[in-house]
Amino acid sequence: MDVVIIGAGVIGLATAWRAAARGAAVTLVDPDPASGASSVAAGMLTPVSELTYGEEPLLRLGLASRERYASFVAELEELTGHDTGYRTDGILEVAFDSDDLGYLDDLRRFQESLGIPIQALTGRECRKAEPMLAPGVRGGLLAPADGSIDPRRLTPALRAAGEKLGVRLVRQRATAVLVENDTAVGVRLEDGSEVRAAEVLLAAGPWSGDIEGLPAGIVPAVRPVKGQVIRLRTRVPFLRRPTRGLVKGSSIYLVPRADGEIVIGATQEEMGFDTRVTAGGLWELLRDARELLPGITELEFAEVTAGLRPGSPDNAPVMGPTALPGFFVSTGHFRNGILLTPVSADILTDVLLDGTVPDVGTPFTPDRFEVVPS
Repeated sequence: MDVVIIGAGVIGLATAWRAAARGAAVTLVDPDPASGASSVAAGMLTPVSELTYGEEPLLRLGLASRERYASFVAELEELTGHDTGYRTDGILEVAFDSDDLGYLDDLRRFQESLGIPIQALTGRECRKAEPMLAPGVRGGLLAPADGSIDPRRLTPALRAAGEKLGVRLVRQRATAVLVENDTAVGVRLEDGSEVRAAEVLLAAGPWSGDIEGLPAGIVPAVRPVKGQVIRLRTRVPFLRRPTRGLVKGSSIYLVPRADGEIVIGATQEEMGFDTRVTAGGLWELLRDARELLPGITELEFAEVTAGLRPGSPDNAPVMGPTALPGFFVSTGHFRNGILLTPVSADILTDVLLDGTVPDVGTPFTPDRFEVVPS
């Protein structure tokens, strides 16, 4: 089976590796691999910590992906020799004031009703777990099975895995999908050349709507959602585990790396394709981080970046076959692209090579957005 994948972000890279491991001849088309949201993301693996009401199918998808992560990473690291920064020491979520604590308490009861293990902590217990937390932190939750990974280590590992299995990378922009006899048969590149394949997978994140040559309505609407992220550095121990916080209703997370980096994020802005770093976005992140961890402002500044998450109409992934034979999509992963990488790659490989959508993926197929003519 010949497969061409448009987009070499984390999902495209992982799917290329998995499909090639099953014998497919895979071509990735991307002028700058892993340069989008994958390079900005903090890498929180938090299906429990980020759960909100009404998202039970997405929770199940996230839990299925988290359960696959250990074997996924073990296989990837053994094949490539790359360290991905994978951690499984839990996620701490803390509340700044009584209203924030009330929200976390409601969330805990909802999670427990779904059979999700979650541990309630007092303010003192939160500070015992993370001594640098502010004295005023009211309490929190510990999701013991959640974790994190470093996307800037994960994506090179995925690319190396694909290369070892013969995945071809074409560093050009795909401008159009080739359609013949009402079937997708490949892509046209910016230099006018073509890459032919039996199947075409569109995994171009928020740029998924830019591809030409497709019938109207084949690709669900995907919008860019801007996120600004700060990276600090410390030479002494500061934060033991990834920590999320609610500060007067605003959400913030801090993810420590083994090399002393701490990632603070992220804003969520509906600003189109604007990737400017703004003073207001940075101020909001540092303000809320300082409320939870007063010593944060003493750390060394390392970097600030802004990326664009792909948001679907319902903010859930869009994965699977479309109404155009031979054409498939994988986009709309929004805030969960890194978390959902293993399960998405497995779903898409089954779809591409077996023609079947696994049960865990059926709520996320593109046909849920199709408009039925009246």
